[in-house]
Amino acid sequence: MLSDITTIRNIRGVAPVLLALAVATACQPVVQGSPRSTASASPSGPSKHVFVIVLENTPYELALAQPYIGSLADRYAVASNYHSLGEPSLPNYLAMTSGSTWGITDNEFHTLPTTGIGNQLTTAHLSWKAYMEGFTGDCFDSPYPYALKHNPFPYYGGECPPNVAPMTDLGGDLSGETPWLSWITPGLCNDGHDCGVGTADQWLSQFVPQITSSSAWKKDGVLFITWDESNAGDSRVALLVITPKMRGELTMQLNHYSLLATISDLLRVPRLGLAKQANSLSRQLQTGRTS
Repeated sequence: MLSDITTIRNIRGVAPVLLALAVATACQPVVQGSPRSTASASPSGPSKHVFVIVLENTPYELALAQPYIGSLADRYAVASNYHSLGEPSLPNYLAMTSGSTWGITDNEFHTLPTTGIGNQLTTAHLSWKAYMEGFTGDCFDSPYPYALKHNPFPYYGGECPPNVAPMTDLGGDLSGETPWLSWITPGLCNDGHDCGVGTADQWLSQFVPQITSSSAWKKDGVLFITWDESNAGDSRVALLVITPKMRGELTMQLNHYSLLATISDLLRVPRLGLAKQANSLSRQLQTGRTS
């Protein structure tokens, strides 16, 4: 743990802006869809409260074989042609929040330009929070089960945003002022990374009802549950779409850029990076139809 923290601190100190620009320009040129920092919200405002839970390292079939996850797929909607964007974890989390992997192929800390869905919502004066299990106030030095590589938000600019909060804050926010975007990251056991998908399934069975019993979800909310990657040698993972008026199978081709595209459309901010070209589920969510 101490060696990891030392490594992070050292990396943060080595010309972070130059490092970010080198990664972004050398590996994924802007002209090919790397994110730009644009952030004007539509005058009409967001259309739905959005909740996102990201879990770890589980192929599609294994996820749906779990009792609670399977029951959610039966009761609501599931995307059966949804794909991650390679390995390891970090590039997938970056894709979901900025529309680019930035050419990163590791789980190390990299300071990137301040362009991500969190920065975008802050500029647009739209509320958001990232709820992290194990977070104790420092994005770069919180204890297990928290993992920096599963918290993409401090990568954009190299600072810990005030919107990152302990998981325990969510209960109060659900009964009070619920942010327009609630990003939820369980710790390394409950997300299935260290303890397996059965543990993640049990955690979901206790946690999801807190969201679906909230007034924000009942009124206009949607909860997305997905996995960063498959550990079965393929890229197919599940995306559960939990909203009061949708049920069935979504067969269109989707990936983590599609999730960002959908979030951006629902919150009515411009799409970032490769989310601009990705399929979105916003139409299905507005109509309640899976096709």
